Amino acid sequence: MKKIEQAKILKNERYAEQIYEMVLFAPEVTALAKAGQFINIYTGKGEMLLPRPISLCEVDKKEGTLRLLYQTVGKGTKYFSSLAKGNSLKILGALGNGFSIQPEHQQHILIGGGIGVPPMLELAKTLKGDISVFIGAKSTPILVEDFKKLGANVFVATDNGSVGFHGTVLDVLQQKQPKADMIYACGPKMMLKAVSTWAEKNQMPVQVSMEERMACGIGACVGCAIPIKKGNDWQNLKVCKDGPVFWGKDIIWEE
Repeated sequence: MKKIEQAKILKNERYAEQIYEMVLFAPEVTALAKAGQFINIYTGKGEMLLPRPISLCEVDKKEGTLRLLYQTVGKGTKYFSSLAKGNSLKILGALGNGFSIQPEHQQHILIGGGIGVPPMLELAKTLKGDISVFIGAKSTPILVEDFKKLGANVFVATDNGSVGFHGTVLDVLQQKQPKADMIYACGPKMMLKAVSTWAEKNQMPVQVSMEERMACGIGACVGCAIPIKKGNDWQNLKVCKDGPVFWGKDIIWEE
């Protein structure tokens, strides 16, 4: 179920280089939202007709707010970054299938790379038990303190070694060799492929949230389809509608 809502901007500030933090008051969409889902945000500008899909960082059902961290990579997101508190945006949500959470699971590994880190925060708030979070970044990791406040064990890896481990999150996983009932990951495709391979080797299930370019965000255009195993064959499924969360073992990584 999804709703269209005029969301009021409560906060929209620079968080890090090319990353902005936006808080929206959108009680109708918030009531439907869960970890791993996303919303479509519309610019309202004719030259930027298509909506921009933004993952949910935090969902506060009591306050009716959504916290988003988004990267300014194109005209649409750069336009969003220029909007001041008090402005409104048309949004559609909550969209997609989020993470599958099993209450009997008590050991969790969360892995986020780059702008794939924000969806992990709402997930961490939802899970019960021991949580280990592995964050990968080029140079500046995000949301580290937010995860620590939740009581999670946090491990950071940066490409240039400026913070935490010098290398990738996979390097840290191979060094620490953590165990869990479930692994959850979001980030660049190559990272998700590597994590899925590592998880299979270590006999742990993994759910991956795929990052694909989306035009419509509701399954109409088939622009975000990816190949998924189906028995001895395969089929194309839409990241926006069938995902964005899939089982890592089901994805055909080599196309």
